[in-house]
Amino acid sequence: MAAVTADLAAFSAAIRWDRLPPEVQARTRMLVLDLAGNMLRGRVEAESTPPLLAAIQALGLGHGTAKVFADTATYSPAGAALLNGTTAHSLDFDDTHAAGSLHPGAPVIPAALAAAEMTGADGATTLAAIVAGYEVTNRLAVALPAGAHYARGYHPTATCGVFGAAAAVGRIMGLDAAGIASAFGIALSQSAGSLQFLSNGAWTKRFQVGWASMGGLSAATLAAQGFRGAAEALEGRAGFLRAYAPDPVPARALQGLGSEWELMRTAVKPYPSCRYGHAGVDAALALRSELGLRVEEVESVTLGLPRSGMILIGDDLPRRQNPRNIVDGQFSGPFVIACALARGAFGWDSYSWLQDADIRRLLPLIACEHDPDVEAFFPTNMSGKVTLRARGQVFVRVVEVPKGEPDNFLTEAELLAKFHALADAVLGAEQAQALARAVLTMDRAETVTPVMTLGQAAPGMARAAE
Repeated sequence: MAAVTADLAAFSAAIRWDRLPPEVQARTRMLVLDLAGNMLRGRVEAESTPPLLAAIQALGLGHGTAKVFADTATYSPAGAALLNGTTAHSLDFDDTHAAGSLHPGAPVIPAALAAAEMTGADGATTLAAIVAGYEVTNRLAVALPAGAHYARGYHPTATCGVFGAAAAVGRIMGLDAAGIASAFGIALSQSAGSLQFLSNGAWTKRFQVGWASMGGLSAATLAAQGFRGAAEALEGRAGFLRAYAPDPVPARALQGLGSEWELMRTAVKPYPSCRYGHAGVDAALALRSELGLRVEEVESVTLGLPRSGMILIGDDLPRRQNPRNIVDGQFSGPFVIACALARGAFGWDSYSWLQDADIRRLLPLIACEHDPDVEAFFPTNMSGKVTLRARGQVFVRVVEVPKGEPDNFLTEAELLAKFHALADAVLGAEQAQALARAVLTMDRAETVTPVMTLGQAAPGMARAAE
């Protein structure tokens, strides 16, 4: 039996920033910056933020010194992890891992930042811990594998993310391998996340990611205080892999550990919606540009998806063709394709088009179907195919590697542009630039205080969503 728990714990305890390959260091800094933009805008604009804030205060989690992005108040470490983790995922604009079919940054990075503030950890230690968190999260997802996990109704960003958060916090707190293994055993009791949010556009998808971040922080903190967690938490008979999927491959979690970096297989989203629709958006944008297409010329569109993509953005087609709120739009293949075809763009502000006449005209013309050609590319890539009927002709575009994937990654300039498009409206351009510099040089900082302080909004700006 693969010793998944012990080996991932030992890896996490031993990881050091100065021993990581330069390309892993560079990518990690960019992933932290990308998530910072998501946390900033999600805190201010997500409609789920005000009731979450009220609950955090009611639960007594609003009292402490931990900082939250786009907020002038301070919180308990647990409250900060919950709030930052939830807002990081609220726009559905955070990073993705195709083979794991999840978002690793949102549960891991907020937990690591809260732990760094608790302990006074330096930037290099914090970043190394974040790498450990990404590796644990992504590797558990591919070992399930993610498709079988989805089929059972689980949301792997949350279920796997709690272990990644625990690994990151354990490293920051200086736990040894046995301590992090115990943290995994405690995190096992907190591994939760359901896809039932799809039934009514619920906000639980966002919340359960924040809860995973807080859960990982709690698990590692308990372990640091000597609380005993379950042994063989990941590979045991009632452990995570065997309890949460019918036919896991535990050894896959350890394949190339320390030499192959799943973090480098993480993508950054160019569009704020479920990643399964992005290849289709790329294809629709290309066809619109090449054909000079007008809305009234569209006769029908079919978006070809892998099975996992159908579960999230294609099944129950009448509902996908009639999105009523932002969450519905984020998980509607027809909506994202309609935006691309009608407006030639898809960004956070596109959700103001939910009732737009051109979008509504296109929605019933766009269907989704499982496509064997697209399935063949999965799980290496979340590919897509658009079959467009217009002007009495049929046009087909397959996008194997959507923009933002590791083999088609955003340039530093593109990623900075995405960050500023999210952050400038919250912090102002000057402070956003200073925050970007602080994040990109965090490995040389004595603490994470500069990043967390610059991430706080000016008085009045952070309360726009309340």
